[in-house]
Amino acid sequence: MIALLATINKLMRGDIMFEFLKIFADFLTAKMGLDLSTRLGTSVSFFIEDSIKIFLLIYVMLFVVSLFRAQLAPEKIKSYLSGRNSWFGYILAVILGVVTPFCSCSSIPMFIAFVAAGIPFGMTMAFLISSPLISEVAAVLLLITPQAGWQAALVYVLAGALIAVLGGYLCDKFKLEKYIIHNDNSCSCCHCHNHGIKEKVKSLIHYANDYAFNTVKEIAPYVLIGLIVGALMHGYIPQEFFVKFLGAENPFAVVVAAFAGIPIYANHNSVLPIVQVLLMKGVPVGTTVVMLMSITAISLPELIMLHKALSWKILAMFVCYLFISFMLVGYLMNAIML
Repeated sequence: MIALLATINKLMRGDIMFEFLKIFADFLTAKMGLDLSTRLGTSVSFFIEDSIKIFLLIYVMLFVVSLFRAQLAPEKIKSYLSGRNSWFGYILAVILGVVTPFCSCSSIPMFIAFVAAGIPFGMTMAFLISSPLISEVAAVLLLITPQAGWQAALVYVLAGALIAVLGGYLCDKFKLEKYIIHNDNSCSCCHCHNHGIKEKVKSLIHYANDYAFNTVKEIAPYVLIGLIVGALMHGYIPQEFFVKFLGAENPFAVVVAAFAGIPIYANHNSVLPIVQVLLMKGVPVGTTVVMLMSITAISLPELIMLHKALSWKILAMFVCYLFISFMLVGYLMNAIML
């Protein structure tokens, strides 16, 4: 029984699940004539291993999520949220945000559609916060990374959901809907018009595969850049560098991580390799998660895009709220995970 539990624990941490990738990456690196004991060999092996792992995770998670996303017609969303209890609406909006990729063609037009439909502003903001903040792919990566585990993944998801729900409540509490910028942006969503169950399932699978494959192809350059940066960090930057600036001994590491993410433009998928390297280099989980949240939720490019829907005044409040929330989450996670 003990052996069985130990095996299950290893599977949950990804030790056995991706061990074959490490062996395969080392094999290919050796076939290239590179010495695995050198920095270059280590970097190349890491790049091969993580390329397969990250792209596989991205495709699988996008495929599963898109099965649900295909059913999210705006009319259904409006009927679910309109007239509901506020707290129920906040939670439902957060769930919707998690399964809806954050981009100018989806989240912002949907946000405007919610407002136009008379849905309370707080619910729309809960959706807008959770969409970039919580990534199912990032949660899975934390789950299978030995330096993090299921505790870190759970705290990451719950903290992101709490930040979104509380943010939505505060928007309603202080009546911040006056800062909305109204425009005529619209968004077309994918609908399945087949009525038969068999045809509908086929159509959904076809849509999910196309969506996942096309999305992976679209973001591949950014993911590869992240993988290259991560591989170089893994092979060439000594652990002492990360320990000095982002390690547990630096009481301001969480603040540094929060600020460091603001100028960087990247989505969850392209920053995942860097996140994994930070964890492997001994950077505390909370500090790493703060950088992940900062990059994906309050980067300058994201704010410029959001200005299409929100005034700069509420965006400043938005940034301050998220910044403080991220630091609190980071310090809390570091205290729990140490």
